[in-house]
Amino acid sequence: MTFKAFQKSAVYDYLEEKLGSLPGTERSFRSYINFLVETEQLKLNGNKRIYSPVAELPYGKQLQIDFGEYLTKKGLKLYIFAAVLSANRYKYAALQDRPFTTLDLIHHLLDCFEYLGGIPEELVIDQDKVMVVSENRGDIIYTRDFKQFIEEMDLKMYVCRKSDPESKGKIENLIKFVKRNFLRIRDFENIEEAQERLSRWLNRRANGKISLATRRIPQEMFSEEKAYLRTLKNSIYRKDSSNARERRKADRMGQISVNASKYPAPLEYREREVEIYKTAERLFIYDIRTGEQIAEHTISPIPGSRIANRARCHHKEHSQRELKEELKRLFALDSWSEFVDKNFRMYTRYFRDQYNDALKKFSREIEREHLGQAIDLCLENQTYSMANLYDTYQYYQQEKELALPKVNIVSNLRGIPQEKKEFQVEKRDIGVYRALVNASSEVRP
Repeated sequence: MTFKAFQKSAVYDYLEEKLGSLPGTERSFRSYINFLVETEQLKLNGNKRIYSPVAELPYGKQLQIDFGEYLTKKGLKLYIFAAVLSANRYKYAALQDRPFTTLDLIHHLLDCFEYLGGIPEELVIDQDKVMVVSENRGDIIYTRDFKQFIEEMDLKMYVCRKSDPESKGKIENLIKFVKRNFLRIRDFENIEEAQERLSRWLNRRANGKISLATRRIPQEMFSEEKAYLRTLKNSIYRKDSSNARERRKADRMGQISVNASKYPAPLEYREREVEIYKTAERLFIYDIRTGEQIAEHTISPIPGSRIANRARCHHKEHSQRELKEELKRLFALDSWSEFVDKNFRMYTRYFRDQYNDALKKFSREIEREHLGQAIDLCLENQTYSMANLYDTYQYYQQEKELALPKVNIVSNLRGIPQEKKEFQVEKRDIGVYRALVNASSEVRP
């Protein structure tokens, strides 16, 4: 009887996955299959391809990657990403249910680097369209995102022709190994099941059994090679991942300290915690509650730098309006928004000064109730300068402090009789402050 040529190791692995511990070893299983073939009780179809050996590379030097496709018995189309370290044959693979794009490739590479715990020196690829636009006598033109990625990761590239066993035979063997040893003998309901079982197969079979090329177990060799890989880096292509973000607190001016330099966040985040994600070139700032990006800056190479918010540095009319909208977000009060609008209309030419005055005076902890009272009074009297508003706010603050009950600390001491005295605090009529606010508005810009 003739059967399709399954790999003996694949059949043994499948039985081990289904049945657990088997009564015989893999060698015994191979011997039994060979006996069936030799006695012609079993016939296998298949052609062998002969490869010439190539020189082995040092640890940490090279990672080969490639793609494949496979259609399962149930009609599920799988697209395979595979990678292998050239020195120890340590393997990585992932599946998806759609054709690869450049961003898919980059995300798989980042997952692979995390799986390895480091970055190799060189990447071996072929002229796939998701990586290479064209090649002209050795001049390789990469796709835009892939070029940015390899520069960000500082990867050396070796681009070879397709089906070139001398350059990328290891990765071609891995693609075949995934198809024949893992996919051919299994079926899946969906992509999630396929990926989950593939991950277990990588640890159990692909990296957990002796490699015929090295005569050693890849997991054991990888423990030696890992020390030669370069340190993992954050990538601009993984900036939306919350795992690599850090928490920082903005100061009272809304500045975030990173590597001894100051970077501005939006004004409403002053004295609040945010999340940051930094690469070698860029800094991203996120709202800690929503996860949305709120600012982006180029990392300064000079420690101690203060990066200016460009929206605050221009005198053009449209920039003034941006400052107004930013200032309105300082407090979530309708009356505050109305006051800022009126302030802008009255002091358009000097609004930048008004803006800076507001930041200086209202960047500390502010009592919302008293601020609302001060705004209402200023709106009622049509006095719209930030200085007048702050003077009025201080009045309400002082009025509250004077109204607090006084505690005679000395009278609380035991055995010491104290003469109780009452104090009368003089309070001015609110009309006095109305007059002062009106008078102040005439002399302050």
